[in-house]
Amino acid sequence: MNVHVAEKPVASEEVVTGIYDCDIHPMLKKQDGLLQYFEPRWRQHAVHYMEFLRTPFLGPTPYPKASPALSRRDSWPPAGGPPGSDLSFMQEQHLTPNGIECGILQPLFPNASKQRNDEFAAAACRAVNLWQRAEWTSQERRLRASIVVPQEFAEASVAEIEKWKDESDFAQILLSPKANEPLGYRRYWPIYEAAERHDIPLGIHVGGVSGRPSSAAGHSSFYIEEHHSQVQAMQALAASLVVEGVLERFPKLKVIFIESGVAWVPAMAWRLDSLWTQFKDEVPHLKRPPSEYIRDHFWFTTQPADEPEKAEHLRQVFDWIGWDKILFASDYPHWDYDDPRYAIKCGMNKSEKAMVFRDNARKVFGGRA
Repeated sequence: MNVHVAEKPVASEEVVTGIYDCDIHPMLKKQDGLLQYFEPRWRQHAVHYMEFLRTPFLGPTPYPKASPALSRRDSWPPAGGPPGSDLSFMQEQHLTPNGIECGILQPLFPNASKQRNDEFAAAACRAVNLWQRAEWTSQERRLRASIVVPQEFAEASVAEIEKWKDESDFAQILLSPKANEPLGYRRYWPIYEAAERHDIPLGIHVGGVSGRPSSAAGHSSFYIEEHHSQVQAMQALAASLVVEGVLERFPKLKVIFIESGVAWVPAMAWRLDSLWTQFKDEVPHLKRPPSEYIRDHFWFTTQPADEPEKAEHLRQVFDWIGWDKILFASDYPHWDYDDPRYAIKCGMNKSEKAMVFRDNARKVFGGRA
C-alpha cells in the first residue's frame, strides 16, 4: 500500500510568517476518551448503546480508507495513540516547524452530529466541544476549536452556539455536508441565523456519513471514486445554499468549504448563472446571479490543492474565485497532507501568498483566530 511519507521540499521557497492552517484534525488518544465529557445520563447511554448512525453500514463509513487512520505513516506519535491525538507531537511535527500562528481544529468524530437519537447527538456534540477546549485550545493558544452542532436538531444546535459564542477558543461552527436534507432547507435556517447574529463563520468539511451514497450515481466500487465523489456532494451543497435563498436571507453569512478543492467552483457558478437567466421566475427570491452570492459568501481551503499541468490554470481559478477567498489548509495528519513549504505551486507574488497563507483567514475569522 502506498502511503504518504513527509519529504523535504524539492524547491525551497520563502513562505509567509504566521501561517493560518484552516484544517487540522485532532483525535482521541483512546476510544473511550470522550466519556468523561458526557453528562452522567448520556455517559451511561454511550456505554450501553454506543453509536447509532444515520447510515445502513455497520462501520462509520461506507468504504475503508486508503491508509491506516487515514493518516501519514510518520504521524503516529512515539508515545502511542493514533495520529492527531498527541498535542506535543503535533507541536513538534507541524505547528512549530511550519510556523503555524493559528490552526483551526476540525474534529470529524465520533460522528456526533449524525446520531439518530437527536438528544444523544446534542450530548455528543457538547462532549466534543468540551474535549476540544480542555485538551487542545486551553493547552495550546495557537489552536482554535470548531463548535460542533447536532445539525439535524436545529434548536439544540442554536443552544450549542449560544453556549460557546463568546468563547475565544472557538473560531467557527462546523457542519457536515451529508445532512438528512440539502442544507439550504429551512429546517437548518435557525443555525444560519445564529451564525450571522454572532458573526461566526460556518465551516463545512467534506465527508461525513448518511444513509445515501456520496455519488448521485450510486455507491462506488473503489476508494478513488468515493474520494472524488465527495466533491460532488459539496457542489450540490453550494447550489442548495444559493438557490434556496439562504444567502439572500442572511446577507452577512460566511461559509468556508473545507477540503473540497476549488477548480469546480467557476464551472458550477457559470452553469447556475446560465440556468438562472432562464428560470428567474421559479426563484424570485434570488435578486442576483448565483455567481455573485458565491463570490460574496464562500471561502475555500486549498487542500487538496488542484494541480493542473499548467500552473497558470490554477491561477485563473483563483482569479475567478478571488484571491481574498482562498485559505491555506494542511489537512494534518492525513495522508494527503499539504506541506506549506511547497504547496500551491502557481507562482504567487508576495501579496497573494500573504493573503492565502495568513491574511484571508485573519479576516474571515475576525477576532476569533
